[in-house]
Amino acid sequence: MRVAIIGAGPSGLVTLKYLLAAEKALGAEPIETRLFESEAGVGGTFLARTYEDAELVSSRQLTCFSDFRCGDDEPDFLSAKRYVEYLNEYCTHFNLWPHMTFSCQVKNTEKRKEGGYTVAYLLKGEQHMWECDAVAVCSGLHVEPSIPKIEGIEKVPLVLHSSKLKTRDQFGTGKTVLVLGGGETGADVSLLAVTSPTKRVVMCHRNGFHIAPKRNPNPQLVFLRRPSPLARPQVPIDVSRASLFDTAYVHPWLRNSNLLWNYYDCYVKSILWTSWGTTDGSDQWIGGKPKGWSTSEIFFNKSGYKLSPYFNAAWKPQRPQSIAERIRSMLIQTPDTIPLTRGREVDLAPWPSRINPDGTVVFQNNGRPEYLRIKDQIIKPDIVVFCTGYTYEFPFLPGEQHNPRSFEGRLVRSIWPRDEPTLGFVGFVRPNLGAIPPLAEFQAQLWVLNLLAPGRVGGGAPLRLEDEGHYKLKVKSNARIRYGVDHESYAYQLAMDMGAAPSFGDIMRIGFSASLPSPFKRKLQNGRDDNANNSNGGYWYKLPLTWALSANFNTKFRLLGPWQWDGALELMSTELWNTVARRQLFFGHFTLSVIPMFVFGPISLIVFLYATLYQFVQRIGLLGQSR
Repeated sequence: MRVAIIGAGPSGLVTLKYLLAAEKALGAEPIETRLFESEAGVGGTFLARTYEDAELVSSRQLTCFSDFRCGDDEPDFLSAKRYVEYLNEYCTHFNLWPHMTFSCQVKNTEKRKEGGYTVAYLLKGEQHMWECDAVAVCSGLHVEPSIPKIEGIEKVPLVLHSSKLKTRDQFGTGKTVLVLGGGETGADVSLLAVTSPTKRVVMCHRNGFHIAPKRNPNPQLVFLRRPSPLARPQVPIDVSRASLFDTAYVHPWLRNSNLLWNYYDCYVKSILWTSWGTTDGSDQWIGGKPKGWSTSEIFFNKSGYKLSPYFNAAWKPQRPQSIAERIRSMLIQTPDTIPLTRGREVDLAPWPSRINPDGTVVFQNNGRPEYLRIKDQIIKPDIVVFCTGYTYEFPFLPGEQHNPRSFEGRLVRSIWPRDEPTLGFVGFVRPNLGAIPPLAEFQAQLWVLNLLAPGRVGGGAPLRLEDEGHYKLKVKSNARIRYGVDHESYAYQLAMDMGAAPSFGDIMRIGFSASLPSPFKRKLQNGRDDNANNSNGGYWYKLPLTWALSANFNTKFRLLGPWQWDGALELMSTELWNTVARRQLFFGHFTLSVIPMFVFGPISLIVFLYATLYQFVQRIGLLGQSR
């Protein structure tokens, strides 16, 4: 079989890796695969569209692929430059380089009458053709900056999209900067601007945003405060969620209801108020989402936490405003991990309605406090930066498939069209509080499995449409991003589809058998000997606890199933065990693990018992009717 891959970002690289591994893992025929990349190197967006001081908002523990990890001596959050280096190391380790063609533009993929595709690509000015049986679209998009129309924008001396912003020097000195967009890119660019020798920085938003910290805030009860002898950094927030009774062992009736989302609505608001005294976001006092928004439709802005103190100068109360807040501030303290602002501020404003002929901005009246504060001020920007994302097309796909919206509602697990499983889309989901690369790894695993061994997908039964709604974020009719997913739920669903989600019995069996004496040393597949840090016979308790209390790391689903990896057990009992152990006792294990388990564990048990009884009675009734 021949397979073409378009794009050498994380999604394309991990798809290539699993295609090459399929012969050994799945017993498939040898795969001939070629990856086409328009840039001169690997990395995709991380290579071509990053700016100064760019840092991943997802942790290395979650973002790194399951069987090739960064060292424990590296920071929790990698710079974009370091992540590109990691991807290059990944290619070298798995010998991906011989299968990639760079500085190569795919122009067309045409279906052949006899089956398969013909890929036309441009290389060194010459057009070439390559015939294949399947195509994986892993970026390779025709990407254009999305620049909304604003009347009078031509009156601003310098207008650019965030994709053209690379360094602080581009802001110049003494300039007024208007940043359009309240997402993570808007927050990053605003932070770059306010930490440059600019005169004023104004960030505009359309409908609010929700700031979340990169690390768990770990508020502390004052009367229980004790200095930590380990002085470990706070655990990243994207790996702070336990999976037991949240995604594992959740009955479909409960999973498909709003009960879990309603719980997290209450949990998020309560932990925000407990930590900071506000419910809009982490230390966020202005610009929150409108009333009625739920966590089921929010993309958390983890870049905004470093920016929040620059907003707070104008909006954060200097002292508690109520008796309840006074009691809270006396009993609970949240460690301050945000930088000093040195007197600088970022003004928040609604979206501009127009730019006047003299270059001043008129803002839309959104009825919020930030509008009332800024509506009479004279804002005359020297620079406008659009942080408004991109418009996407697939110019190399035929007909209506140019438009990604043509695939809405047609993709199985957001990966392949129901009527065309040989065409895969990997990496085209956006998690609410997670990372795209690990989800791309799950997608690549499932697509390759369905392509080469479809009988092993879903236990041989078709994947059910009713198993998709629970992981998709709710989308408003005017939403720009329509492919949001809950990271944990989506990861677990794909693992279930592959038969790679271990049960509690599997975990106990694997853990106890691994604890038996063995003369053989275990090594991780990436070549590092981790015996010095292994669990020394502690697999029997470390593995079950890591499985139950950790987030849905990809490595958890390499213990068994079609992509089983011998290094998964060791990794779960070392790196991932250490990540779970870093959590604070009360505002970590208790609030994020114990409480949800005590709430949803019994509920799931009751639902399982009721469903079993209901199905039994239904069968008895049907049996009686047949007689």
